[in-house]
Amino acid sequence: MNAFEFARFRQLAGQHLRREEPQPGDLIARPRSDFDLDQPLPAGMGLPLPDEVSLKPAAVLVPVINRPGGATVLLTMRAAALRDHSAQIAFPGGKIDAGDASPVETALREAEEEIGLSRAHVTPLGFLDAYLTGTGYRIVPVVAAVEPAFELSLNRGEVDEAFETPLGFLMNPANHERHGRIWKGNYRSYYAMAYADRYIWGATAGILRNLHDRLLGASQTP
Repeated sequence: MNAFEFARFRQLAGQHLRREEPQPGDLIARPRSDFDLDQPLPAGMGLPLPDEVSLKPAAVLVPVINRPGGATVLLTMRAAALRDHSAQIAFPGGKIDAGDASPVETALREAEEEIGLSRAHVTPLGFLDAYLTGTGYRIVPVVAAVEPAFELSLNRGEVDEAFETPLGFLMNPANHERHGRIWKGNYRSYYAMAYADRYIWGATAGILRNLHDRLLGASQTP
């Protein structure tokens, strides 16, 4: 596994991330979704991809940490007691509240509320493409640089654990496996990334795949 230098990440982020948040229906780049690997969709599985306005708006923070040995990505393990997506690996984030000025504000607020990551250590760099989920959310991923002097304080009602995964591992397409399972009577395919004893899959893995494609392009490696 090759280390991915933080300086290189910053350079690529400046060149390839979206500068403005993705708007529903914009023509610059289509949104990513839970169904990207299931095209064409089986009958009855259709997610209303063109009708993004009907989906619940949400935002997540994709925090890339400046570590001397190579950049890392901060991820969370959702609390096992949660009703939805319990014990799954996720980015800090959640629904966009009416009082949030932007998806950036949502992502920063949720990171503070969920894991105690102070926005004083976070520098938003840009956006990935919107990600549409089969559970009815339109997620705006906010990519950010994080300086390592932070301290975390987990909200145990939402998060069981926070951990770092090397960016070099996550940006290596050899680690982007395609897994599948039966969902609502149909076989679903999705990205999965297994690191040590962590199983990153679904929307989180799909967003990381989009980060790879934005920073490196589909044919490049770290």
